[in-house]
Amino acid sequence: MDSKIKIGIIICDRYRRCAGGKCFRAMRNKEGAFDIYQDREVELVGFTTCDGCPGGNIEYAGEEMVKNGAEVIHLATGLVVGYPPCPYIETFKAFLEKRYAVKVVVGTHPIPKKYLEMHIHLKTWDDPAWKPLIDPTMGDETIRESYN
Repeated sequence: MDSKIKIGIIICDRYRRCAGGKCFRAMRNKEGAFDIYQDREVELVGFTTCDGCPGGNIEYAGEEMVKNGAEVIHLATGLVVGYPPCPYIETFKAFLEKRYAVKVVVGTHPIPKKYLEMHIHLKTWDDPAWKPLIDPTMGDETIRESYN
């Protein structure tokens, strides 16, 4: 098995001006959804937005990332923690996996504490369907605090 994994990251278009700091920090430190790569080097081969609802860039971005060698595409944590969370997460995941035969992981950096607290207050993630979407980025209280 190759010790390097090539990934792409797709962020929510609401955050199109995001410089990627939290995602890149988590990727470098293998935190949040990147903790699955503990024994591997991670190479970023693409970073872009979905292009806004309903995800007009998903098809093009997925194709470009796979052409650049992406083995996994991460749908950034912002799609989960934004207000409201992206209603297309599962659609994006299913499409990318089927169309490009690429693994899709929901999440990048750990969920910041301030977002978790608000979503708990709003009961956003009370539906059990959210559990597999937020689990990869939940982390513990210390790490959530460090990403505030």
